[in-house]
Amino acid sequence: MRGFASWLLDSGPVLVLAVIAGAGSFTHIRDTAADHGQTGWMSWAVAVCIDLTCVMAARERQRDKKTGRVRRGLISWPVLVLAGGVVLSLAANLAQAIPTVWGWITAATPAGAFLVAVSMLERRATDSRPEPSPALVPVPEIEDAGDESEDEGAESPAPALLDYARRVADEHQAKHGRPITRDALRVRLGVSNQLASDLLRTLRTA
Repeated sequence: MRGFASWLLDSGPVLVLAVIAGAGSFTHIRDTAADHGQTGWMSWAVAVCIDLTCVMAARERQRDKKTGRVRRGLISWPVLVLAGGVVLSLAANLAQAIPTVWGWITAATPAGAFLVAVSMLERRATDSRPEPSPALVPVPEIEDAGDESEDEGAESPAPALLDYARRVADEHQAKHGRPITRDALRVRLGVSNQLASDLLRTLRTA
């Protein structure tokens, strides 16, 4: 009960803002659609499509950040969809405004507040904590990684670590279209050069 009360105090104002601002923006979009021939239930459908598209695109954008799906320097599809939804929402709100500066500002406020509330909720929902790496098994340093006679004395990587390395390698292959290198694997797992070499060799021979 105490946890729920804490969550309500923390997220309640943002949720209330999202509901009120969403209702205001929804009304402007619905009225604009009705004024331009989309009468009856179609005006409601247009408003729902635009507002839910913004929410859906924001969720997808956060999911891409969490999974590392978007490459640097590229604009993802969810970002383009979100931008399009924002433009449509603001345009509909401004269309209902009195053609003055303050008329445009006040008419655009619900759409802006709704987008801010959605972004805050998505920011809180995103788990920024890194995935913990599995426990590592000490592996003696080997001077020549290609010498099979010296490899016999080394301990094999833990199964949990090997599975985690396989997931990282598969993700790298899918994202970049080429096998992961030893240095890239070492950086992602935070292990030594020798252990990264052992893991990569095991993955390639599996």
